[in-house]
Amino acid sequence: MKTAILLMGHGSRVAEANNALYAIAEMVKAETGCPIVEVSFREQHPPNIQGGIDACVARGASRILLMPYFLFAGAHVLEDLPAEMVAAAKRHPGLEMMLGKPLGVHRKLAEIVCERLDTSLQAAGWKL
Repeated sequence: MKTAILLMGHGSRVAEANNALYAIAEMVKAETGCPIVEVSFREQHPPNIQGGIDACVARGASRILLMPYFLFAGAHVLEDLPAEMVAAAKRHPGLEMMLGKPLGVHRKLAEIVCERLDTSLQAAGWKL
């Protein structure tokens, strides 16, 4: 069985914001060695979630880990993404899909926030 990872972001009208998820996808592909890592967006920017699922299937995936690139389990993660999976299952019978956990509260995220704080404080010439 070929497994794919579909990173799902919110989407923005600002192209640079969407491009960041493509950069993360390349890092995930390099880190995991997974040959199929696709990107999709909930709104504002293509490809949408269905397009991302279809791209995984077109590349030979028989199962997809749908990873929400969201901080918390809000309405998109709890309601919209499961509904997207139901819609995709109707078009792709037999396709296995699992919804991963959002980023959530994690020590590594706090470390990143502290790094960004330090960079911002240094740029302003401020100290805590």
